[in-house]
Amino acid sequence: MVSGAPWRGAGYLAGGALLGAAVLLVGVALTAVGAALTLVLVGIPLLGALAFCGVPLAALERRRLRMVDPAPAPSPHRTPDTPGINAWFRLRVTEQATWRELAYAVLLALVLWPLDLAVLACAVALPALLLIAPAHLAAAGGPAHGVRPAKLWLVESYPAACGTALLGLVALLALAYPLGAYAAARAAFARLLLAPRDTELAASLAEVTRSRARLVDAFEAERRRIERDLHDGAQQRLVALTMGLGLARLDAEPGTPLAERLATAHDEAGRVLTELRELIRGIHPQVLTDYGLATAIEDAADRSPVPVDTAGTELPRLPEAVESAGYFAVREALANVGKHSGADSARVTAVHTGEVLRIDVRDDGRGGADPAHGTGLTGLADRLAVLDGTLTVTSPPGGPTVLSVEIPCRAEA
Repeated sequence: MVSGAPWRGAGYLAGGALLGAAVLLVGVALTAVGAALTLVLVGIPLLGALAFCGVPLAALERRRLRMVDPAPAPSPHRTPDTPGINAWFRLRVTEQATWRELAYAVLLALVLWPLDLAVLACAVALPALLLIAPAHLAAAGGPAHGVRPAKLWLVESYPAACGTALLGLVALLALAYPLGAYAAARAAFARLLLAPRDTELAASLAEVTRSRARLVDAFEAERRRIERDLHDGAQQRLVALTMGLGLARLDAEPGTPLAERLATAHDEAGRVLTELRELIRGIHPQVLTDYGLATAIEDAADRSPVPVDTAGTELPRLPEAVESAGYFAVREALANVGKHSGADSARVTAVHTGEVLRIDVRDDGRGGADPAHGTGLTGLADRLAVLDGTLTVTSPPGGPTVLSVEIPCRAEA
C-alpha cells in the first residue's frame, strides 16, 4: 500500500462496476422500447442506433484508462471527409473499431462489471468489514450481544474484535497488490479492444500526411492568388502612378518648388514599385510558374549578392509544391550565404533522377553554420517533411558549407 496504484485500481474497478450496471440497465430499457415500437416502424432506427452505443462508451473508457495506465489511448476512428451526420454514420459502419467497441459494451454489461464487483468485494469490502469489527461490536451493544463480522464468525469480546480487525488489516494489505494486478489486466483488456491497431494507426498517419499535403497545396494556391492580385492590381496602379508623376514632372517648370516635389514623389513611387516587385517575387515568383524550377534557380542566383554558378542545372517540370519548396530552399540558402558565410562564390546544382529531386548549394565561406540557431532552415525542413523530403546541412569550421535538399517526386508529363 506504499504506492497509490492499488487505490487507483480500486477506483477504476468501482467506476467500471457502476458504469457496467448503468450500461446494462440503459441497454435493456432501450432494447425493450425499440422492440415495442418496431410494430410502428419507429423502433427500427432506435435498434439500429444501439449498434453505435459503444462509441461514446469507448471514449469514456479510454479516458478512464489513465487511472491505471498513464499511456494515452487515442481514438481509433478516422475523421469523415465531409461534414454531416450521414458521412459520420457511413464511416463508422465500415470501421472495425466500431464493432470492437460494441463488443466491449456487451462484455461490460454482461460479464466485466460483475467480475469487477466481485473482486472489489473480496479484496476491499470483506477486509473492511473485518477491520471495523470493534466499532461494529460497540454499535451492537457490547460483548453481551455479539456480532458476526462479514457473517463469518461470532465475536463476543473486544479482544476478539481487535484480533478480527488486525486480521482485516492484514488481509487488506495482502490483497492490495493482487487487486492492482487485476485492475492492470482489466485495463490492458480494455486497451486491446478500444485502442487503435497497427493498421488503424498506419491509416491515421497516412490521413494526416495527406491532410498536410492538402494544406501545402492550398497554401501554394493562396500564395499564387496573392501574387496575381498584387501583380495585376496594386503593381499596375503603381506603374500608372509613376508614369503620371513622370509626365507631370516633365511639364513642370524646372527649378520650381512644384518640380522638386514632383521629382521627390516620382522617385518615391519608383522605390515603392521596386519594393512591391521584390515582395511579389518573394511570395511566389512568376518565373517559377511560367518556366519551372531550373529557370527560377537561375533568377535567384542572378539576384544573389555573392556570385553563383548554376551551370548544368536542367530540370523537367515537377509538381508545383516540389518546385516551390526547392526554389525557396535555394533562396534561403543563398540569403544565408550572403549574410553569414563570408563566401566569395557559391554553386547550385540540381538534378532529377526520375524518382528524386536533389539540390545542393555549396559555398566557399568560413563554415561553422548551425541550422538550430535560425528559423528559416527549420521552417524549410518542416515544409520539406510534408513532401517526404529531407534537408541536410554540412558545415565544418573553415568550410565549405553544403546545403542538400532531397524530395521524392516524379516529373510531370
